Amino acid sequence: MRNPRPVTRLSRSASAVGLLVASLGAQAQQATPPADTNKAQLDAVVVTGIRQSLETSLNLKRNARGLVDGIVAEDIGKFPDTNLAESMQRISGVSIDRSNGEGSKVTVRGVGPDFNLVLLNGRQMPASSIGSTFASNSRSFDFANLASEGVAALEVYKTSRAESPTGGIGATINIKTARPLDNKQRLASVGVKLVSDDSNKRLPDSLSGSQLTPEVSGIYSDVSADGRFGIALVGSIQKRNGGYNQAAVDAGWRTFKGDEQNWGTIPLPGQPGADKITNRPKPTDLYVVPQELRYSLNAFERTRTNGQLVLQFRPVQDVTATVDHTYSENKIHSKRSELSAWFNFGPSSSSWTNGPIAAPLTYTETYPANGPADVAMAGSIYGTKNKNQSTGVNLAWKASQALSLEFDAHHSTATSGADSPFGSNSTLGVSMYNRASASADFSQKFPVLSIGLAGDPAASPSLLQVTGSSFRNSYMRNQIDQAQFKGKYVLSESSGLDFGVGMTKVKNRTAFANVQQDDWGGHNKPSDYPDTLWQAAQLQSYFGHSLGSNGSNLFNNFYLWDFNAVRAAAIKADGSDKWFVPSYNFTDDRRTQEKSSSAFIQYGKDWEWGVPMNATIGLRYERTEVNSQALVPKVTGINWVSANEFALVKGAADFTALSGKYNYVLPSIDWEAELSDKVKIRASYGETIGRPDWGAIQGGITLSDFRVNGGSGSQGNPSLKPLLSKNFDFSAEYYYAKSSYASLSLFRKNISNFIGTSSSQATPSGLTSPIGGALYNEAVSKNCPTKDAACIRNYILNTYNGSKGVVRTGFDGNGNPLGTIAGQVGDPQASFTITAPTNQRSDSIKGMEFNIQHAFGKSGFGLAANYTWVRSGLKYDNLNLKEQNALLGLSNSSNLVGFYEDDKYSARVAYNWRGEFLSSTSADVFGSAGPAYTEAYGQWDLSLGYKFNKKLSFNFEALNLNDGTQRVHGRAKEETLYFTQTGRRYMLAARYAF
Repeated sequence: MRNPRPVTRLSRSASAVGLLVASLGAQAQQATPPADTNKAQLDAVVVTGIRQSLETSLNLKRNARGLVDGIVAEDIGKFPDTNLAESMQRISGVSIDRSNGEGSKVTVRGVGPDFNLVLLNGRQMPASSIGSTFASNSRSFDFANLASEGVAALEVYKTSRAESPTGGIGATINIKTARPLDNKQRLASVGVKLVSDDSNKRLPDSLSGSQLTPEVSGIYSDVSADGRFGIALVGSIQKRNGGYNQAAVDAGWRTFKGDEQNWGTIPLPGQPGADKITNRPKPTDLYVVPQELRYSLNAFERTRTNGQLVLQFRPVQDVTATVDHTYSENKIHSKRSELSAWFNFGPSSSSWTNGPIAAPLTYTETYPANGPADVAMAGSIYGTKNKNQSTGVNLAWKASQALSLEFDAHHSTATSGADSPFGSNSTLGVSMYNRASASADFSQKFPVLSIGLAGDPAASPSLLQVTGSSFRNSYMRNQIDQAQFKGKYVLSESSGLDFGVGMTKVKNRTAFANVQQDDWGGHNKPSDYPDTLWQAAQLQSYFGHSLGSNGSNLFNNFYLWDFNAVRAAAIKADGSDKWFVPSYNFTDDRRTQEKSSSAFIQYGKDWEWGVPMNATIGLRYERTEVNSQALVPKVTGINWVSANEFALVKGAADFTALSGKYNYVLPSIDWEAELSDKVKIRASYGETIGRPDWGAIQGGITLSDFRVNGGSGSQGNPSLKPLLSKNFDFSAEYYYAKSSYASLSLFRKNISNFIGTSSSQATPSGLTSPIGGALYNEAVSKNCPTKDAACIRNYILNTYNGSKGVVRTGFDGNGNPLGTIAGQVGDPQASFTITAPTNQRSDSIKGMEFNIQHAFGKSGFGLAANYTWVRSGLKYDNLNLKEQNALLGLSNSSNLVGFYEDDKYSARVAYNWRGEFLSSTSADVFGSAGPAYTEAYGQWDLSLGYKFNKKLSFNFEALNLNDGTQRVHGRAKEETLYFTQTGRRYMLAARYAF
């Protein structure tokens, strides 16, 4: 008989840190994936410092069955990074999305955030988020909601196990917190931190907050004298002021064929204006034209509050009861100021890159002296709150030496909504109508907008007036009720059986309301807004870090204002606030319920065929029923409200319901062999599923937008099947010295049921468009060019005010009429492109991960590095104008970490890089089909530590030392979508253990 499989026991210490990371060892009372059959559980793991944290993570990887990577707290209340997502990006195969300069969501092995499952101590966690201008559809978990101070460890399971809940195709991520009975002593620690964000310095005084902001955290754990009762309490509150400045073509680009004639196309050879085009795209090329170009200054104040209470009772040695409650709240209050110029696609001059996808190097429009265009500005206030709560109970009973049983249940919610009296997102548009020309230069990474003004620029404040406005209210609530019963039976010294059943009910509600007035040509009169409301500012000073050699051409003079004061002036001019308050009567309201039942069985066996081997074979059965309801607003008409803006007139709404169901049997097998005491190889196969996003399985048809050339809408499909991934993994690991190893992993995911979109044309009964109608054609016959929207609208509003659906509401500062033109009976039937999700093609993801970790003996120096290469056939074809099924988030990535540590001092410098990846397939104008590529981004971070004594320590951190910028482009590199500038961030912390 072979000897029992050896267990690596990690170092012990009297440090209080043992509380936090004991969860890496024996936690039978948790609902985490149970320890493998015949594998002795690790003792309570005690970690102090960078090197010991890395060594503990190494042992977690080495002793796991299947491919598991992890990160362990360096000390009580001290995780390696201030953000959980930023810590996970140090793991090979893990990439992150950033929001407000912080990590928020994770992609693992090319699989995006919606298809990675997040657990808290083995329990499936709910996730909620809100969209700025729409109801959220996402299942992805936002790690920015959680502070790292209360986390003991993160485990990333890259191979599937029958015992694990379903939903993670890329990985299952388990966040582990501590349990008091795993540590036999009283522990207490308090930490304070000051944060300084350089992005705050790049904002106007009227937007920026305090430069220094505080963070406070504390941990307390105690057990009774007899060791039967335990309590642990963790809490933190963190405040941060920061911001970002951005240049963007936020409304998207229009994509045309080289010989196309349409709204927004440039003149064909021989047509008027063709002589003003340099290097015109060829007839066989595609080319792109910007809808607008804008600049925004964004300030935010984030307040994050986290807490956890754990109570444990062990009446006898073999029974442990645990009750816990976890709470997190993340409030973000933002202010935004914008400057933009929208292109009207009138007379223009331009120069172009070469095809086959041509982008403008420069694009210039001029406007007639009697009808100048507007210089658009906007002010916004956003206020959101994300709140997560989870209450759970766990009973663990070691019934005999061979049999262990465990019951775990929890009720958890995640809620996101407005935290402002103005809704979750409110915007006031302001314009001055004195733009004689506008020119956009896209020849460098930072796009530059130049504006020529008509008349005296000094008179500009007197021309400013409110135009359109929107007060949006977005809401999402996700609730999970889950019960799991698990058992483990030891069959022999070298084999065992795991089994279990579970039930999970997920309820999700996403809702949205918008109070929007569409007088984008001007609301009220400029004289209604005193000049004292507007404060002159210079745009260039806020983009000094980003401007290229042509930056001096950037239009420099714009205006800032107080949102509340301008809103009050607009209300006074209207005599009513009906357009300037949010609504809580949601017009979009989607409610979905998923009921899942599951069962699993898993057999593990150790044996020896020349070398020690083991295998774990399992089956999981999963059945899910989906019921979805959607409140669908009925569109009753279409109004033409400004030159390039239309409004859908919405009537009463009602709920429609759809349903679906599916079931799967998911096999898994993990095998490993220890070729020597230093070399291990592994192979795994498993099947996993990833459920569709909430928008994909909603009920009903929603019409969302209308433009000159048609409208758009969407329909859900609750009968969608989940993505099914067949996963193959192989790895070789060489543990050549203490705290040192090298590994190479190969993986392939064959994924079927990829969800794409199918489009169809719909002409809802009774909906007509004024474009091409009788009044439109009459204006054209009166010498208005077919593409001169301003001329056509002026004629109709002045000629037919008060009849035939025409309502003139006033005049702008240049005498142009304002108002709406409604589609009438006999006008062309409005056509909408309706998209619906469908299960479409299958494809694969393949990749390689390389890791190395090396400690230079007892010198205190060490390094860790990894590189991930990943590929897929699900690529976006930039030459194809149709809807495409391409994989988002797929990118190579790498990390390099160097560190030094002794009894007093520690230092760590880290570099993280993520390659370019496809981030959207709906980035063309107003969300139509088109790619967005987030360009490669790298960031340097630094951490310095000093231990004053055994109880008191200090730490300094500097993030984004290279002051990196982020850029997103479309089909062509010059097709800028977003250029974002943040700043460095510094933190000084002190921690005291009692």
